[in-house]
Amino acid sequence: VLAMSLDMFREPKRMVEDISALGLRHVGYGIPTDLFGPFVTACVETIRPLVGEGGQEAFRWSLSLISRILVRVINEGSTIVMKAINQNSAKLVRKAVSCAPRGQRALWVLNVQVGTQSISPLLWAIEMGGLDAATAIIKDLLTIRADR
Repeated sequence: VLAMSLDMFREPKRMVEDISALGLRHVGYGIPTDLFGPFVTACVETIRPLVGEGGQEAFRWSLSLISRILVRVINEGSTIVMKAINQNSAKLVRKAVSCAPRGQRALWVLNVQVGTQSISPLLWAIEMGGLDAATAIIKDLLTIRADR
């Protein structure tokens, strides 16, 4: 947290990219966004005795900025497919993909993009051990439909 806060001042452009990638991983972990506010407060309170008032305000600002970026990425990246994968439910994956517009089913299960960062829901399901969800995705991808 301290390194990210310092790097936000040193290399803000790179940090926004790194934080966006971290946010997409948090989508896969199913982290609730309402926990970020208390986390920032706890970090600032922890560092308060170690730094002066200026250092504390700078730390609060950078950590709040990081938190807002993470919350935005998590909210934008939390698709119904990713939520179904987090629950490792084949039924929920099928239901989520059934909502996809014609011809975009494969895109929904193969790519979630927020800004310049992207994550593959299929790959995420496999890496996290959500084999029921991954099986449902693969079966859906291999199903021949009239809309293709």
